[in-house]
Amino acid sequence: MAPPPPLTSTLALSLSAILLLLLFSSTSQAHNITSILAKHPSLSTFNHYLTLTHLAAEINRRQTITVLAIDNAAMDAILAKHFSIPTLKNVLSLHVLVDYFGAKKLHQLTGGTTLTATMFQSTGTADGTSGYVNITNLKGGKVGFGTEDNDGKLNSFYEKSVQEIPYNISVLQISQVLTSAEAEAPTAGPSDVNLTSILAKQGCKAFSDLLIATGADTTFQNNVDGGLTVFCPTDAVISAFAPKFKNLTAPQKLALVLYHGIPVYQSLQMLKSNNGVINTLATDKANKYDFTVQNDGEEVSLETKVVTAKITGTVLDQDPLVIYKVNKVLQPKELFKVVKTKAAPSPKKAAAPSADDADAPSEDDADAPSEDDSADATADDNGVSGLMKGGNLVVVGLSLCAGVLLM
Repeated sequence: MAPPPPLTSTLALSLSAILLLLLFSSTSQAHNITSILAKHPSLSTFNHYLTLTHLAAEINRRQTITVLAIDNAAMDAILAKHFSIPTLKNVLSLHVLVDYFGAKKLHQLTGGTTLTATMFQSTGTADGTSGYVNITNLKGGKVGFGTEDNDGKLNSFYEKSVQEIPYNISVLQISQVLTSAEAEAPTAGPSDVNLTSILAKQGCKAFSDLLIATGADTTFQNNVDGGLTVFCPTDAVISAFAPKFKNLTAPQKLALVLYHGIPVYQSLQMLKSNNGVINTLATDKANKYDFTVQNDGEEVSLETKVVTAKITGTVLDQDPLVIYKVNKVLQPKELFKVVKTKAAPSPKKAAAPSADDADAPSEDDADAPSEDDSADATADDNGVSGLMKGGNLVVVGLSLCAGVLLM
């Protein structure tokens, strides 16, 4: 067969290059520190407390990062001090460097030593330079680590590389916990925060009153330490919804209020990147009481199948507690009629019910879930998964094109 014309060859090579780029991008995945450490039982305690303090989620969202892991015996020594969870988080934050250090780089430090910032420093929690760690390449290939406010002492040493994904994440094991007086200073626990008081002072007094009136305030407050996200309708929104709220029974009112909280900390960035169905404080085995988080650029929406509410502002964001304002009361399908999206009816058919009728609670709908649960099955097909499916089709199409042109 004669060589292809120059234009065809160029096009084929271009398609091949694009194909390689797409294959590379489709196979690259964000790191997951929990999964990495789970392969090493001797690091299980460290892994557990990264999750408990919510540091694991922060690590997974960052790029170009180094985690200095410590084994179970070393963790026992720090746990024996009985630090509060916020203080323990500060200590563990010293073990997350906001730069990439592989085993090779440790032994090739310019000048034999370097000072690098940790997550404790980058979050603004540290005072002065107390959130910096000194790394020094010692004689005999030994590498020492010590915090900046530890009088220059290198109290921990490099042991081995656990896993390295070059310039993305490096997980190294060191011998001892990095100590710092600043990080170990007592920190007030999140449970000391008065949730209803904060809400009342930030334009959510009506919602705060509902928490107290229904007894839901206890459930919300008890979840703060472990992580809590609250969606607070403003006073004007609650006032407009009051007539519908009065028609609910006491258990239904409690469920509705609990529906506005999720038992995990979700920063705005986490909500934007974790689209999909999410459980709430009202979720139990009998009733789902969930909703779907969706984002459109910077706008985050909460879809309940009855209403779609938007996050309009942040009242408080102090991990493990975050409070958002929303522009609508979240109405679960377990209590209210589902708004079904249908094609416009023909002139011969009866007119569809009005939006007001669709939102109104009824005796029959209040106690039992809606019939429209089938849509749940498609919830996970939205967003990123759909994009990936489309990306796979593009890759296949380009592969065929390139193959034909190169024949």
